[in-house]
Amino acid sequence: MNIEYLRNFIKLTQYQSFSELAKDIPISQSTLSHQISQLEKDFGAVLIERTTKKFEITEAGIILLDYAKKIINLFDSCEQELSKFSEQKFEDIVISASSIPGSHVLPKFITDFRNENPNVDFKILINNSQNSIENLKKGLADFSGIGSFINYNKDEFDYIQIGTDKFNFICSPSHDLLKDGNNEITLDQLTKYPFIWREHGSGMRDIFKRQFPDYKKLNIKLEMNDNDSIITAVSESNYISIMSEMMVKKAEKAGLIKILEINNHPIIAKRPLYFIKLKGVKELSEFKKKFWNYVIEIIKKKK
Repeated sequence: MNIEYLRNFIKLTQYQSFSELAKDIPISQSTLSHQISQLEKDFGAVLIERTTKKFEITEAGIILLDYAKKIINLFDSCEQELSKFSEQKFEDIVISASSIPGSHVLPKFITDFRNENPNVDFKILINNSQNSIENLKKGLADFSGIGSFINYNKDEFDYIQIGTDKFNFICSPSHDLLKDGNNEITLDQLTKYPFIWREHGSGMRDIFKRQFPDYKKLNIKLEMNDNDSIITAVSESNYISIMSEMMVKKAEKAGLIKILEINNHPIIAKRPLYFIKLKGVKELSEFKKKFWNYVIEIIKKKK
């Protein structure tokens, strides 16, 4: 019996979908199906009823689920205890983060920490804020970096503010809005052009809607789930969009877009960026605890 098969069986009962789970873990759907089939062969019982209409765990599957959780907890505890006798300790830390924390803030923490702790390997999963929180709650990540708690209760998490982000309207360097050499644009002018924003679950979209109620006046035509795709689309069209200041300054410097100054709106929206972990879960392992405390110390020094 393979311990990782049991881990994936537990995750599968949470997702209730082979295809959805396969999207979030680094194996194919066919490999996942093979793992479950192997467990069924090992125990001589059907664990999951596979039909096209619904996902259903069998009575045998419910019994195995209870024992699998206990086995995994015992295995992890044993591994942690035995690691005390190892001369060299190695550990993986998985972080699920939205694009701004994951691509622009956390890498500096990670590289500096790893320089001091070469036996730690990091894996960053770039998602939106909602998916990053869901990955944390499902046990697919140790920590998350987010730009919004969306509709989740903050009290469920321990969190550290790792930065602040502002938003800017952007357009192509050759956009019609810029033809008169006008540096400041009115909201009425913006509404004449098609607007691209992020998908549901995006922290950027959530904060923008909360802090910029005039978004309802915009001519919303597209939504995209990737900031780089939005920049490319804007740079090659008459579309406009909203983007993190951390990204737009680099994109403007590269000549891809222009930042728009909006009359009577000196600040479009502003948000804190968070590094979070779940409350009430089992105690963090040595290096995970060390990394969490390392982030806290760096933030304190910056203040």
